[in-house]
Amino acid sequence: MVTDTISDMLTRIRNANMVKHQIVQIPLTNMSLAIISILKDEGFIEDFETYNEKNRNYLLVSLKYIGKSRKPVICKIQRVSKPGLRVYANSKKLPVILDNLGIAIISTSKGVMTNLKAKELGIGGEVLCYIW
Repeated sequence: MVTDTISDMLTRIRNANMVKHQIVQIPLTNMSLAIISILKDEGFIEDFETYNEKNRNYLLVSLKYIGKSRKPVICKIQRVSKPGLRVYANSKKLPVILDNLGIAIISTSKGVMTNLKAKELGIGGEVLCYIW
């Protein structure tokens, strides 16, 4: 049993990216669905879909690559807040990733969103991960 589903999801994506797999299977949770939706909206993955196998729900995530050499779009994906050490940021000190070329995913009182949207709304929250 996995205690940290977010880091399990990020590790599955990172490992599939390294060996250039086209799709990756992730156990479905509300948080993983919210993070994957943000990744699709920001253009880091092609698409995703949910499916059921043996009474368990999964996400099938189609990863995105560039060119004939299949260079991954996601260069780095890093977990920030962990179950043993939570990391929070207020609205004035939200992280900026590579001059806004990358994103930070923030869990706020208004839901899971990117650092840019949280800054626009003027709210802070728990910093889940960095992606660029």
